[in-house]
Amino acid sequence: MTSQETDRREQFAEQRDRLSAQYLAPPSQRPASSGRGVHHTALISSDVETTIRFYQGLLEFPLTELIENRDYAGSTHFFFDIGNENLLAFFDFPGLDVGPYQEVLGGLHHVAISVEPARWERLRGKLADAGVEMVLHNEVSIYFRGPDGERLELIADPLGEMYGDQIL
Repeated sequence: MTSQETDRREQFAEQRDRLSAQYLAPPSQRPASSGRGVHHTALISSDVETTIRFYQGLLEFPLTELIENRDYAGSTHFFFDIGNENLLAFFDFPGLDVGPYQEVLGGLHHVAISVEPARWERLRGKLADAGVEMVLHNEVSIYFRGPDGERLELIADPLGEMYGDQIL
């Protein structure tokens, strides 16, 4: 690591420390959230059937609804059950020239979905058998891309934990 990289890391570490001291209250002092949870996160699909095969067939997230998108005639809005009454949704926009996935400010970096450890192992094997490129992190997270390049993570930690640390 260069001295410039070291200086940059130290600078951002100082910023994180300052922000933590200013805004991060201990669990016993945090107010209850105003939210009940994520109802759904909506992504864009280039092909409805390919998306269904990937999320329902490969990742084992049941398709729960398939309706017309009220905002764009002919577009499909569809939902997958990702557990705990949470949904992962998609839209397709036929006829629009929607570009490929990219990270932009305010955009999506990745969706992390918690799965039981035994299911995590099975899904890891299914992804490998399907030829999906994966990156393993901390022995509990698999990072990979969906059919339209969207970044996904399957994490074997329970909800409210991150790499063995309780964060909720």
